[in-house]
Amino acid sequence: MNIAVVGLGLIGGSVCKALKANTFHHIMGMDTDKETVRKALEQGAIDEEIDESRLGEANLTVVALYPVPTVEFVKKNADRFKKGSIVIDVGGVKGYVVNGCTPILDEKGVYFLGTHPMAGTENSGFDYSKADMFVKASYILTPTESTPQIAIDLVSTLGSCMGFGQVVIATPEQHDINIAFTSQLAHVVSNAYVKSPSLLRADGFSAGSFLDLTRVAKLNEEMWSSLFLCNKDALLFEINTIIEKLSEYRDAMVNDDKPTLKELLKVGRERKEESMKYYGQEKALNG
Repeated sequence: MNIAVVGLGLIGGSVCKALKANTFHHIMGMDTDKETVRKALEQGAIDEEIDESRLGEANLTVVALYPVPTVEFVKKNADRFKKGSIVIDVGGVKGYVVNGCTPILDEKGVYFLGTHPMAGTENSGFDYSKADMFVKASYILTPTESTPQIAIDLVSTLGSCMGFGQVVIATPEQHDINIAFTSQLAHVVSNAYVKSPSLLRADGFSAGSFLDLTRVAKLNEEMWSSLFLCNKDALLFEINTIIEKLSEYRDAMVNDDKPTLKELLKVGRERKEESMKYYGQEKALNG
């Protein structure tokens, strides 16, 4: 099968490497950075470079760009994709991309399927891509009513080939609500946390909790600002919620209200313990 990968950054490059390491598909790569293409060819991540004029040769096209450029690319090249082929994206928001790409490709007889590999690092670019990036990770697929089962099955199979531990099916709306909480909010909080004036006065005083909380503060601001704005409503809900909860701790401390502070901490601990049981059972059910 001919697979075109558009965008050879961290995720696109890792898709190429994972497919080359675990399948016999012919991988065709595209990137505006010619040095990246050179590296991908040199490392055997892709079999050949193509341009937009050859998208019609692909049975599956993976668009590994930011959300807004993804929609723009699909609209621009809607007439070039092979009829009956599948186009997927790998971005961190789904409603914006799925709603922008599905109608126009439906008209052309091309199937669009939103996907989100739940994997990555705090670094970006092809140099950090790797063949085992997706091992044991979740692969979220967000089909619509017009998505044929054959497309879901094919992409699910490719996900298994790339090492994903499980495939999760969700609506684009469900995906974006959940991802605002599990991923996007964490990046906002981490990025805000390191703006404390205490950051550069803490050498020798930090341990695991500091490293855990600050890891994703080192982010790609171009990508994450796009993701945040494309999922604004869901993320604002989570930001407003955490501001409200933090104010409860602040008020208890301002008032030297130890009983309230203890209760707040107790409820938080119990919520964490409850989630550990839930996710432990969920993991067991999914193998």
